Amino acid sequence: MNIIGITGTLGAGKGTIVEYLVEKKGYVHYSVRAFLSEEVKRRGLEVNRDTLTSVANDLRANNSPSYIAEQLYDRAYNNGKDAVIESIRTPGEIAALRSKGNFHLFAVDADRKVRYTRITERKSETDSVSYETFVANEEREMSNADPNKQNLGECIHQADYVFQNNGSIEELHKRVEEVLQEIEAQKYKRPSWDEYFMNLADTVAERATCDRGRSGCVIVKDRQILVTGYVGSPRGLPHCDEVGHLFRKMIHADGRITEHCVRTVHAEQNAIAQAARRGIALEGSTLYCRMTPCRTCAMLIINCGIVRVVCQRKYHDGAESEEMFRQAGIKLEYVYDEVQTYERQ
Repeated sequence: MNIIGITGTLGAGKGTIVEYLVEKKGYVHYSVRAFLSEEVKRRGLEVNRDTLTSVANDLRANNSPSYIAEQLYDRAYNNGKDAVIESIRTPGEIAALRSKGNFHLFAVDADRKVRYTRITERKSETDSVSYETFVANEEREMSNADPNKQNLGECIHQADYVFQNNGSIEELHKRVEEVLQEIEAQKYKRPSWDEYFMNLADTVAERATCDRGRSGCVIVKDRQILVTGYVGSPRGLPHCDEVGHLFRKMIHADGRITEHCVRTVHAEQNAIAQAARRGIALEGSTLYCRMTPCRTCAMLIINCGIVRVVCQRKYHDGAESEEMFRQAGIKLEYVYDEVQTYERQ
Protein backbone atom coordinates (compact mmCIF):
# COMPACT_ATOMS: atom_id res chain seq x y z
CA MET A 1 0.00 0.00 0.00
CA ASN A 2 1.40 3.38 -1.04
CA ILE A 3 0.20 6.76 0.15
CA ILE A 4 1.11 9.81 -1.90
CA GLY A 5 0.68 13.31 -0.54
CA ILE A 6 0.19 16.22 -2.94
CA THR A 7 1.36 19.74 -2.14
CA GLY A 8 1.94 22.77 -4.32
CA THR A 9 0.79 26.18 -5.37
CA LEU A 10 -2.73 27.12 -6.48
CA GLY A 11 -3.39 26.31 -10.12
CA ALA A 12 -0.14 24.36 -10.54
CA GLY A 13 -1.81 21.05 -11.36
CA LYS A 14 -2.42 19.18 -8.12
CA GLY A 15 -5.83 18.07 -9.36
CA THR A 16 -4.38 16.90 -12.66
CA ILE A 17 -1.96 14.60 -10.86
CA VAL A 18 -4.74 13.33 -8.62
CA GLU A 19 -6.96 12.56 -11.62
CA TYR A 20 -4.14 10.58 -13.25
CA LEU A 21 -3.51 8.56 -10.08
CA VAL A 22 -7.21 7.83 -9.63
CA GLU A 23 -8.24 7.15 -13.23
CA LYS A 24 -5.10 5.47 -14.54
CA LYS A 25 -3.60 3.85 -11.44
CA GLY A 26 -6.60 3.04 -9.27
CA TYR A 27 -5.64 5.23 -6.32
CA VAL A 28 -8.32 6.31 -3.85
CA HIS A 29 -8.57 10.08 -3.46
CA TYR A 30 -8.74 11.76 -0.05
CA SER A 31 -9.09 15.54 -0.26
CA VAL A 32 -8.12 17.98 2.48
CA ARG A 33 -10.31 20.55 0.76
CA ALA A 34 -13.34 18.23 0.80
CA PHE A 35 -12.68 17.39 4.45
CA LEU A 36 -12.50 21.09 5.32
CA SER A 37 -15.53 21.96 3.20
CA GLU A 38 -17.57 19.51 5.24
CA GLU A 39 -16.38 21.16 8.44
CA VAL A 40 -16.96 24.69 7.11
CA LYS A 41 -20.54 23.81 6.17
CA ARG A 42 -21.06 22.09 9.53
CA ARG A 43 -20.11 25.37 11.22
CA GLY A 44 -22.62 27.26 9.07
CA LEU A 45 -20.02 29.23 7.14
CA GLU A 46 -19.71 30.02 3.44
CA VAL A 47 -17.16 27.89 1.61
CA ASN A 48 -14.40 30.14 0.25
CA ARG A 49 -10.62 30.38 0.43
CA ASP A 50 -10.63 32.43 3.64
CA THR A 51 -13.02 30.15 5.56
CA LEU A 52 -11.21 27.02 4.40
CA THR A 53 -7.89 28.45 5.62
CA SER A 54 -9.36 29.72 8.88
CA VAL A 55 -11.05 26.42 9.76
CA ALA A 56 -7.93 24.45 8.81
CA ASN A 57 -5.76 26.60 11.08
CA ASP A 58 -8.32 26.27 13.88
CA LEU A 59 -8.42 22.46 13.64
CA ARG A 60 -4.63 22.26 13.67
CA ALA A 61 -4.28 24.67 16.58
CA ASN A 62 -6.88 22.84 18.69
CA ASN A 63 -5.62 19.34 17.89
CA SER A 64 -2.18 19.08 16.29
CA PRO A 65 -0.37 20.45 13.21
CA SER A 66 -0.93 17.09 11.49
CA TYR A 67 -4.54 16.55 12.59
CA ILE A 68 -6.24 16.86 9.18
CA ALA A 69 -3.72 14.75 7.29
CA GLU A 70 -3.81 12.05 9.96
CA GLN A 71 -7.60 11.91 9.80
CA LEU A 72 -7.37 11.27 6.07
CA TYR A 73 -4.52 8.81 6.53
CA ASP A 74 -6.65 6.77 8.93
CA ARG A 75 -9.43 6.62 6.33
CA ALA A 76 -6.94 5.53 3.66
CA TYR A 77 -5.30 2.95 5.90
CA ASN A 78 -8.62 1.40 6.85
CA ASN A 79 -9.50 1.14 3.16
CA GLY A 80 -6.27 -0.73 2.47
CA LYS A 81 -5.74 0.55 -1.09
CA ASP A 82 -3.16 2.85 -2.66
CA ALA A 83 -4.23 6.38 -1.82
CA VAL A 84 -3.50 10.01 -2.63
CA ILE A 85 -4.05 12.76 -0.07
CA GLU A 86 -4.60 16.25 -1.49
CA SER A 87 -3.34 18.76 -0.39
CA ILE A 88 -0.59 18.81 2.24
CA ARG A 89 0.08 22.33 3.52
CA THR A 90 2.06 22.17 6.78
CA PRO A 91 5.45 20.68 7.78
CA GLY A 92 3.75 18.94 10.71
CA GLU A 93 1.56 16.98 8.33
CA ILE A 94 4.59 15.82 6.36
CA ALA A 95 6.44 14.63 9.46
CA ALA A 96 3.41 12.71 10.72
CA LEU A 97 2.78 10.97 7.40
CA ARG A 98 6.45 10.11 6.89
CA SER A 99 6.54 8.42 10.29
CA LYS A 100 3.83 6.00 9.16
CA GLY A 101 5.88 4.62 6.25
CA ASN A 102 5.15 4.03 2.55
CA PHE A 103 4.64 7.75 2.09
CA HIS A 104 5.90 9.90 -0.79
CA LEU A 105 5.32 13.64 -1.12
CA PHE A 106 4.73 15.11 -4.58
CA ALA A 107 4.96 18.89 -5.08
CA VAL A 108 3.78 20.69 -8.20
CA ASP A 109 4.48 24.27 -9.19
CA ALA A 110 4.32 26.50 -12.29
CA ASP A 111 4.87 30.11 -13.28
CA ARG A 112 2.53 32.40 -11.38
CA LYS A 113 0.82 33.97 -14.39
CA VAL A 114 0.28 30.56 -15.95
CA ARG A 115 -1.38 29.38 -12.76
CA TYR A 116 -3.61 32.46 -12.50
CA THR A 117 -4.81 31.90 -16.06
CA ARG A 118 -5.68 28.32 -15.17
CA ILE A 119 -7.74 29.20 -12.09
CA THR A 120 -9.69 31.91 -13.89
CA GLU A 121 -10.59 29.44 -16.63
CA ARG A 122 -11.85 26.74 -14.27
CA LYS A 123 -14.21 29.23 -12.49
CA SER A 124 -14.58 27.43 -9.16
CA GLU A 125 -16.30 29.06 -6.20
CA THR A 126 -13.00 29.92 -4.47
CA ASP A 127 -11.05 31.11 -7.53
CA SER A 128 -12.94 34.26 -8.57
CA VAL A 129 -10.32 36.75 -7.38
CA SER A 130 -8.20 39.47 -8.95
CA TYR A 131 -4.57 38.80 -9.82
CA GLU A 132 -3.49 41.09 -6.97
CA THR A 133 -5.58 39.09 -4.47
CA PHE A 134 -4.24 35.85 -5.93
CA VAL A 135 -0.65 37.02 -5.37
CA ALA A 136 -1.39 38.33 -1.86
CA ASN A 137 -3.05 35.07 -0.81
CA GLU A 138 -0.12 33.07 -2.09
CA GLU A 139 2.51 35.21 -0.41
CA ARG A 140 0.66 34.83 2.89
CA GLU A 141 0.63 31.05 2.62
CA MET A 142 4.19 30.48 1.39
CA SER A 143 5.82 30.80 4.84
CA ASN A 144 4.70 30.99 8.45
CA ALA A 145 6.55 30.65 11.76
CA ASP A 146 3.51 28.98 13.35
CA PRO A 147 3.71 25.19 12.72
CA ASN A 148 -0.10 25.04 12.90
CA LYS A 149 -0.47 27.27 9.85
CA GLN A 150 0.16 26.86 6.15
CA ASN A 151 3.73 26.94 4.91
CA LEU A 152 3.71 25.91 1.26
CA GLY A 153 7.30 26.97 0.67
CA GLU A 154 8.62 24.54 3.27
CA CYS A 155 6.26 21.78 2.11
CA ILE A 156 7.56 22.08 -1.44
CA HIS A 157 11.08 22.16 -0.04
CA GLN A 158 10.51 18.84 1.74
CA ALA A 159 8.89 17.07 -1.23
CA ASP A 160 10.38 13.84 -2.53
CA TYR A 161 9.51 14.80 -6.10
CA VAL A 162 8.90 18.30 -7.51
CA PHE A 163 7.03 18.73 -10.82
CA GLN A 164 7.40 21.98 -12.77
CA ASN A 165 4.14 22.05 -14.71
CA ASN A 166 4.45 24.79 -17.33
CA GLY A 167 3.85 22.45 -20.25
CA SER A 168 1.07 20.19 -21.43
CA ILE A 169 -1.02 17.73 -19.44
CA GLU A 170 0.60 14.92 -21.42
CA GLU A 171 4.05 16.05 -20.31
CA LEU A 172 2.95 16.12 -16.68
CA HIS A 173 1.37 12.66 -16.98
CA LYS A 174 4.60 11.30 -18.47
CA ARG A 175 6.69 12.66 -15.61
CA VAL A 176 4.26 11.30 -12.99
CA GLU A 177 4.39 7.87 -14.64
CA GLU A 178 8.21 7.93 -14.55
CA VAL A 179 8.16 8.76 -10.85
CA LEU A 180 5.63 6.02 -10.08
CA GLN A 181 7.85 3.50 -11.83
CA GLU A 182 10.80 4.76 -9.82
CA ILE A 183 8.87 4.39 -6.57
CA GLU A 184 7.84 0.86 -7.51
CA ALA A 185 11.43 -0.06 -8.35
CA GLN A 186 12.63 1.30 -5.02
CA LYS A 187 10.55 -1.27 -3.17
CA TYR A 188 12.94 -3.95 -4.35
CA LYS A 189 16.13 -1.93 -4.61
CA ARG A 190 18.83 -1.87 -1.99
CA PRO A 191 19.89 1.78 -1.52
CA SER A 192 23.34 2.86 -2.64
CA TRP A 193 25.71 4.27 -0.02
CA ASP A 194 24.92 7.81 -1.20
CA GLU A 195 21.17 7.13 -0.94
CA TYR A 196 21.66 5.56 2.49
CA PHE A 197 23.52 8.55 3.92
CA MET A 198 21.22 11.07 2.23
CA ASN A 199 18.24 9.33 3.81
CA LEU A 200 19.99 9.64 7.17
CA ALA A 201 20.50 13.37 6.52
CA ASP A 202 16.72 13.68 6.01
CA THR A 203 16.16 11.92 9.32
CA VAL A 204 18.62 14.27 11.05
CA ALA A 205 16.65 17.20 9.56
CA GLU A 206 13.61 16.16 11.60
CA ARG A 207 15.46 17.51 14.67
CA ALA A 208 15.75 21.00 13.10
CA THR A 209 14.22 23.84 15.08
CA CYS A 210 13.62 26.48 12.39
CA ASP A 211 10.62 25.81 10.12
CA ARG A 212 11.94 28.25 7.51
CA GLY A 213 14.53 25.68 6.45
CA ARG A 214 14.54 22.29 8.18
CA SER A 215 17.70 20.67 6.88
CA GLY A 216 20.15 18.06 8.11
CA CYS A 217 23.75 17.14 7.39
CA VAL A 218 25.78 13.95 7.71
CA ILE A 219 29.58 13.78 7.37
CA VAL A 220 31.02 10.38 6.50
CA LYS A 221 34.42 8.77 5.93
CA ASP A 222 35.07 5.20 4.81
CA ARG A 223 31.29 4.58 5.00
CA GLN A 224 31.26 5.43 8.71
CA ILE A 225 29.35 8.37 10.14
CA LEU A 226 31.67 10.89 11.79
CA VAL A 227 29.18 13.56 12.86
CA THR A 228 25.74 14.99 12.10
CA GLY A 229 24.14 18.42 12.33
CA TYR A 230 20.82 20.16 11.79
CA VAL A 231 19.50 23.71 11.57
CA GLY A 232 19.05 25.26 15.00
CA SER A 233 20.01 28.09 17.30
CA PRO A 234 23.36 28.13 19.13
CA ARG A 235 23.49 26.26 22.43
CA GLY A 236 21.34 27.83 25.13
CA LEU A 237 19.60 30.30 22.81
CA PRO A 238 15.87 30.17 22.04
CA HIS A 239 14.70 28.24 18.97
CA CYS A 240 12.73 29.79 16.12
CA ASP A 241 10.01 27.18 16.64
CA GLU A 242 9.58 28.57 20.16
CA VAL A 243 9.92 32.35 19.73
CA GLY A 244 9.76 33.03 16.00
CA HIS A 245 12.30 34.11 13.41
CA LEU A 246 14.83 36.92 13.63
CA PHE A 247 14.96 38.33 10.09
CA ARG A 248 17.56 40.53 8.47
CA LYS A 249 17.61 41.78 4.92
CA MET A 250 20.45 40.92 2.56
CA ILE A 251 21.25 43.05 -0.50
CA HIS A 252 22.80 40.96 -3.27
CA ALA A 253 25.26 42.11 -5.94
CA ASP A 254 22.51 41.96 -8.57
CA GLY A 255 20.27 44.26 -6.53
CA ARG A 256 17.96 41.57 -5.12
CA ILE A 257 16.86 41.96 -1.51
CA THR A 258 16.09 38.79 0.46
CA GLU A 259 15.20 38.09 4.08
CA HIS A 260 17.14 35.54 6.12
CA CYS A 261 16.66 34.21 9.62
CA VAL A 262 19.86 34.97 11.54
CA ARG A 263 18.82 33.20 14.72
CA THR A 264 19.88 29.78 13.43
CA VAL A 265 23.10 27.99 12.52
CA HIS A 266 23.07 26.01 9.26
CA ALA A 267 23.20 22.22 9.40
CA GLU A 268 26.65 22.07 7.78
CA GLN A 269 28.04 24.59 10.28
CA ASN A 270 26.59 22.69 13.23
CA ALA A 271 28.06 19.40 12.01
CA ILE A 272 31.53 20.93 11.57
CA ALA A 273 31.26 22.61 15.00
CA GLN A 274 30.32 19.26 16.59
CA ALA A 275 33.38 17.66 15.00
CA ALA A 276 35.60 20.43 16.39
CA ARG A 277 34.17 20.04 19.91
CA ARG A 278 34.82 16.29 19.84
CA GLY A 279 38.23 16.44 18.21
CA ILE A 280 37.06 14.55 15.11
CA ALA A 281 39.21 15.12 12.02
CA LEU A 282 37.19 15.64 8.83
CA GLU A 283 40.09 15.35 6.39
CA GLY A 284 39.12 13.28 3.36
CA SER A 285 35.43 12.96 4.32
CA THR A 286 32.15 13.35 2.40
CA LEU A 287 29.35 15.71 3.44
CA TYR A 288 25.66 15.01 2.66
CA CYS A 289 23.14 17.87 2.77
CA ARG A 290 19.85 19.05 1.27
CA MET A 291 21.03 21.74 -1.16
CA THR A 292 24.12 23.64 -2.31
CA PRO A 293 25.83 24.98 0.83
CA CYS A 294 25.86 28.75 1.31
CA ARG A 295 29.06 30.76 0.90
CA THR A 296 29.95 30.62 4.61
CA CYS A 297 29.32 26.88 4.84
CA ALA A 298 31.35 26.35 1.66
CA MET A 299 34.37 28.12 3.16
CA LEU A 300 34.16 26.01 6.33
CA ILE A 301 33.84 22.83 4.27
CA ILE A 302 36.96 23.75 2.29
CA ASN A 303 39.02 24.63 5.36
CA CYS A 304 38.16 21.52 7.39
CA GLY A 305 39.38 19.12 4.70
CA ILE A 306 36.11 17.68 3.34
CA VAL A 307 36.78 16.45 -0.21
CA ARG A 308 33.28 15.60 -1.51
CA VAL A 309 29.85 17.23 -1.10
CA VAL A 310 26.62 15.45 -2.09
CA CYS A 311 23.42 17.57 -2.22
CA GLN A 312 19.85 16.57 -2.94
CA ARG A 313 19.20 19.62 -5.10
CA LYS A 314 20.96 22.63 -6.58
CA TYR A 315 20.26 25.93 -4.81
CA HIS A 316 19.37 28.67 -7.29
CA ASP A 317 21.75 31.13 -5.61
CA GLY A 318 24.65 28.72 -5.10
CA ALA A 319 26.92 29.61 -8.03
CA GLU A 320 29.55 31.25 -5.80
CA SER A 321 29.82 28.15 -3.61
CA GLU A 322 30.05 25.93 -6.66
CA GLU A 323 32.92 28.02 -8.01
CA MET A 324 34.78 27.93 -4.67
CA PHE A 325 34.43 24.16 -4.54
CA ARG A 326 35.76 23.92 -8.10
CA GLN A 327 38.80 26.03 -7.28
CA ALA A 328 39.45 24.06 -4.08
CA GLY A 329 39.22 20.73 -5.89
CA ILE A 330 36.18 19.55 -3.94
CA LYS A 331 33.86 17.20 -5.82
CA LEU A 332 30.24 18.48 -5.81
CA GLU A 333 27.39 16.16 -6.82
CA TYR A 334 23.58 16.47 -6.97
CA VAL A 335 21.06 13.66 -6.48
CA TYR A 336 18.21 15.41 -8.35
CA ASP A 337 18.19 17.81 -11.29
CA GLU A 338 15.57 20.16 -9.83
CA VAL A 339 16.75 23.60 -8.72
CA GLN A 340 15.72 24.72 -5.23
CA THR A 341 14.22 28.19 -5.63
CA TYR A 342 13.04 29.00 -2.11
CA GLU A 343 15.06 31.19 0.20
CA ARG A 344 17.30 29.82 2.90
CA GLN A 345 16.62 30.38 6.57
